[in-house]
Amino acid sequence: MNVRGRNKVSPEFNMSSMTDIVFLLLIFFMLTSTLVTVNALDILLPKASGKTENNKSVAVSITKSLDFYIDRAKVNENDLERDLTSLLSKEENPTIVLRAEEGVPIEKAVRIMDIANRNKYKVILAVRPK
Repeated sequence: MNVRGRNKVSPEFNMSSMTDIVFLLLIFFMLTSTLVTVNALDILLPKASGKTENNKSVAVSITKSLDFYIDRAKVNENDLERDLTSLLSKEENPTIVLRAEEGVPIEKAVRIMDIANRNKYKVILAVRPK
């Protein structure tokens, strides 16, 4: 007498649903990572073609009223170099994103570039897209 059950459990595992979930998560994180912006003030930047990189960097903003900000913290113009060197001293590739509002005298932007040149920092000029 042959007594066997007709319903056997298959030990195989189907991975197709798991790969669908992984691809959906990958697409979600790729789309949301492009929406991350630099922690900076909302100022009116000059127009130009190009793209600002989203690396780990420090944003230096100069407003029309000639106020200086490192990220969102207001700093004195005389303390700017000391604050930048203390923030960027532990970075492997120190980068400054210079965000000068339209109408700011070029001497103020050149001062930031001079600080970056003396300390071997990379400078990226942030602009609005055309």
